[in-house]
Amino acid sequence: MSENNNNEQSQNQDGNDRTKGSNTVKDPDEWTTGGEPMTGAQRSYLKTLSDEAGEELDENLSKADASKRIDELQHKTGRGLEK
Repeated sequence: MSENNNNEQSQNQDGNDRTKGSNTVKDPDEWTTGGEPMTGAQRSYLKTLSDEAGEELDENLSKADASKRIDELQHKTGRGLEK
């Protein structure tokens, strides 16, 4: 019989992991690789969001800045936001 240890892991109502000490949700400014160029996946998604928002894509964003821009454009377009 297994027992769930609430000190190790818990979830909120939307099912997101709230593991103590978890770094699954971390401020992009704290990423150790945040200063590196954005990834191909980030660039592709930013292109989609930028097109939908009618805004230009900045090709020279860092990983951290791309993540922040994705958040901004998701709020502007409504794409990718939890409902």
